[in-house]
Amino acid sequence: MMDEVQIRLRVNGADRRGRVEPRLTLADFLREHCHLTGTHLGCEHGVCGACTVLLDGAAVRACLVLAVQADGREVTTIEGLGTPENLSPVQVAFQENHGLQCGFCTPGFIVSVTALLRDNPDPTDEEIRAGLSGNICRCTGYQGIFKAVRAAAGNTP
Repeated sequence: MMDEVQIRLRVNGADRRGRVEPRLTLADFLREHCHLTGTHLGCEHGVCGACTVLLDGAAVRACLVLAVQADGREVTTIEGLGTPENLSPVQVAFQENHGLQCGFCTPGFIVSVTALLRDNPDPTDEEIRAGLSGNICRCTGYQGIFKAVRAAAGNTP
């Protein structure tokens, strides 16, 4: 067994501490230590994007980041973007435009789109496709997701 390492990070605005094995992923830390199960694990190779979170504002695959790499940093998960009573504009757009399929990939998409629209509030269709290229929807519901992004950007045709 490897020696555990003490880490401290800020998750969704709250300070979190934990003793973790150096090889524990950020995704596992969030799910197991913080009980934030909105960060889903799909491929665990950084391909599907289901585990996307914001790390110091940048969208990252939490399955590819070690928890110790997040020490001292700020993490935002899907739970930190809105509440059931007060959804974020991106969450509302996904809900209103049928961007939700089975729901497994949805948290990763919403976190990625949140970062995309923060950095580029008026993306072109090509920029939206590029922004979504790191997330996979196995239900193939891309039209609803694309429409939701356009709606959230305020450029619904």
